[in-house]
Amino acid sequence: MPIAFNRVYLESAGYFMPGEPVSNDAMDGYIAPLNRMSSRIKSRILAENGIKHRYYAIDPEGATVFTNAQLAANAIRDCLRRNDSDLSAVSLLTSGSSGGDALMPGFANMIQGELAAQPMETLSVHGICAAGVSAIQAAAQGVEMGGHASALAVASELPSRLFKRSRFAARGYDADFDAHFLRWMLSDGAGALLLGNTGRALPGASSGVRLKLKWVHQRSFSGDYPVCMQLGLSADRQKGHLDYPSWNEAEADGALSLRQDIRLLPHLFDIGIHEYAKLVRDGWLDPDQVDHFLCHYSSEKFIPVVEDLMEKAGLVIPRERWFSNLAWRGNTGAASILIMLAEFLETREVKPGEQIFCYIPESGRFMAAYMLLEAEAVHAPLAVAGKPAGAGPAAAREDAQSGDADAIAPPHDPDMAPQGLGQLLTELAAIWHDYRSRVWRTPVVRRLRNRQFQTADYLNWMENWIPQVREGSKWMREGAASLSGQYAPLAALMDMHAGEEQNDFQILFQDYRNAGGTVDSIDALRRNPGGEALNAYLHSLAATRDPIGLLGAIYIIEGTGQRIVPALLPLLKASLALPPDAFRFLEYHGHNDEHHLARWLSAVELALDCDEDGRAEQRIVDTARRTAALYLMQFHHVMEGDTA
Repeated sequence: MPIAFNRVYLESAGYFMPGEPVSNDAMDGYIAPLNRMSSRIKSRILAENGIKHRYYAIDPEGATVFTNAQLAANAIRDCLRRNDSDLSAVSLLTSGSSGGDALMPGFANMIQGELAAQPMETLSVHGICAAGVSAIQAAAQGVEMGGHASALAVASELPSRLFKRSRFAARGYDADFDAHFLRWMLSDGAGALLLGNTGRALPGASSGVRLKLKWVHQRSFSGDYPVCMQLGLSADRQKGHLDYPSWNEAEADGALSLRQDIRLLPHLFDIGIHEYAKLVRDGWLDPDQVDHFLCHYSSEKFIPVVEDLMEKAGLVIPRERWFSNLAWRGNTGAASILIMLAEFLETREVKPGEQIFCYIPESGRFMAAYMLLEAEAVHAPLAVAGKPAGAGPAAAREDAQSGDADAIAPPHDPDMAPQGLGQLLTELAAIWHDYRSRVWRTPVVRRLRNRQFQTADYLNWMENWIPQVREGSKWMREGAASLSGQYAPLAALMDMHAGEEQNDFQILFQDYRNAGGTVDSIDALRRNPGGEALNAYLHSLAATRDPIGLLGAIYIIEGTGQRIVPALLPLLKASLALPPDAFRFLEYHGHNDEHHLARWLSAVELALDCDEDGRAEQRIVDTARRTAALYLMQFHHVMEGDTA
């Protein structure tokens, strides 16, 4: 749940970019190519990311011109100068960064020392892109709770020191693509925000306006995904830099190279948009009320990705409301959103009542952060000191005037949803998100994500799964036969679906054989305990009169094929040296279950049209919840050798 604020105002924002802007053509003078591959990789990456200029705190010889603490201190000075504020009035300093100049002490303490600031409370947040938001949230909480009248949040990054050519000498000036990638993506800079409770007028392009921080929301999905961006681990992520006998050996093995696994990045935006949809659904935000959208994307390549996901969720923020300075400021990690916000306020006019929504995805091990600010007339009454903060989603819903929060569709082709299904689909989406997250933490998926999956694991999984898939068309036909006359159209649709899927298990069995499976008879395969429980439940339900709840089971099962399978298939192919015909079933369901779910929506509409007792929706939801729990059990038992 977001952290709501009642009396926190952004009173000033500043930033500091070191030196002169460095064009794409001039980059080689600072970040020299390592080998013949470097120039080709550079050209490809720069063509996609849209960055035209960036800044470096090193000189062409690789010497540091500004330390990271100095970058941060200069951003703070700029922030205070813009609103004629005094550092002596600040009693809390929070910082966010992927790394200071020293491993110890904390970065905020080093910044305080650089400023020669008076005694104050400090907090250092270590992370990547979302670390700046964490610093803002901590500073805002200090003001909200009354512990501090004025607080500074600063974020600063200096990655160029990692990218100079001399860093790769121990490896013979060689690097894999993951280590090459970020050399052409990241640059240096710092941003700072002054937060307080006085509601002073904003400096910059706006006149007579103050800016209220409405809420901050952060959520980490690190338990669901492997490391994507890292510094300090070996290339296979199995060994930390301190586990080597010496720093030299760690550097020679590449453990001190900053890497990003770009193959994982699509998942980052997927979870980010789902979390955004949840904010809208719960009434914290109304896209129609967002006047300015500040999105921290690392590359312009991801603009259409974010737009497409928003469109599929039915929650588009028009492109003309977006603001980014990536092209001329570069990607400065944790500092990016602070620099972006400061430059936005410096150059764009904000009027009373307008909202600024910020979205910050972090690729380290996947995290999503969001902020909402709202402009007020400077003469409007301030919130009463001591009034309980966190009016909560009900008040946020009222503020946002969101009249369509319940129409948020689940991630399964929401554009196909007929009218009148909003509430049902919203309840099912909540069940789905919990189920999906739990599936990604099961032993079988964790082993796959950690690149430890072997052919024997795949075969074991299919041996459990094939007899379960075999039963699918059977319980669907049983359910169709149990429907009374009023549900005749639904029965016909279920029969059609069962007919299409009745031979799917044979495709899966042949995949199993193509992958090296030694069991030559399907009848010899057994479901694991989770599969047995799911099978027994569905057959039992199918035998009851008018088993409408089966539509909830189909939602989870088909949804697994459409959402989870496509995410796992690339990992399977990357982990296993198997021929393409060992994955035909997974390929088929990844491409076709979206159409099955469109049919499912039609079936639900038919079921509700024929519903006489008004209980159909609840039965569908209840069955979906139980099916998710049992299917999850099936995933949990895959790695157990004995299915008896």
